[in-house]
Amino acid sequence: MKLKTHKGLKKRIKTTNGGKGKYLRGHVRSSHLKTKQSSKAKRQKRKLTEVSKADRKRVESLLPYK
Repeated sequence: MKLKTHKGLKKRIKTTNGGKGKYLRGHVRSSHLKTKQSSKAKRQKRKLTEVSKADRKRVESLLPYK
């Protein structure tokens, strides 16, 4: 039986090296209430960051064909 990809996670995660490398995600607290944040913090949150080692196994199970 084929496994189903978690569509919500698929839209939030990017992969490197054609799906064989790292999993990249956006930063938290980067969509609204930005007036409380410093310019440096807002600038750093524009870039993607790697999914933590603890969450990598769960991501791989939800994205089986990446």
